[in-house]
Amino acid sequence: FANRGARIAISGRTQEKLEELIKNTKDPNSHIAIASDLSHLSNIHEFVQKGLEFLGGVDIILHTLGGGYGFSDPILSWEQIELLHKINLYAGAEINRLVLPKMIENHSGTVIHVGSIASQEAVGSVGYNTVKAALAAYVRSLGREMASSGIIVTGILPGGFSAPGNAMIRLKEKNPEVYDSFIKERLPRKKMGIVTEIIPLICLLASDAGSMMSGCCVPIDAGEGTAYIS
Repeated sequence: FANRGARIAISGRTQEKLEELIKNTKDPNSHIAIASDLSHLSNIHEFVQKGLEFLGGVDIILHTLGGGYGFSDPILSWEQIELLHKINLYAGAEINRLVLPKMIENHSGTVIHVGSIASQEAVGSVGYNTVKAALAAYVRSLGREMASSGIIVTGILPGGFSAPGNAMIRLKEKNPEVYDSFIKERLPRKKMGIVTEIIPLICLLASDAGSMMSGCCVPIDAGEGTAYIS
């Protein structure tokens, strides 16, 4: 987005990594990095307030937050399932609640949620499948409600892919045999996807060309998925 001329307010857990990311853009002074743990409501409000003050307004919201936290036991505790919902759904919904009213007033805006192949089929842990399915339902429902206001709410459902420090990279480093088995048994083209293959779809959904996509969750999994309906 920065390379395409956008100004960015970005949040994540580590300030140093965020600042490094911004330094690699063409105009670092056009962007702001705000480190936060967005599982806490007060941090969400602080991030949005600082972001709006810096940018002056928001045209696109891109939600890439989420994860399964390694909760492999199918019998989840209250605290575990609450945390999964906070990170995968609640934080994004609260950011939307704070930003959408101005978008509605302007009759323009785009919201993109990054879900997972697990949003439509049970390929992960119980907790991960549950919250990703909830996210897809949220996108579908909110997209329908916002369409008449000129707001495009979409989602993407990636299969396995590698990006700096993400789950697949960690798996490769921690257990290369399982990683290789995943590629051999799960991925039809027999190679792991990379994040640069996903970015063009996000850019499409963020552009005017995505005008009919509100409420849609678009799979991008190189044939990994087996669900007929998305």
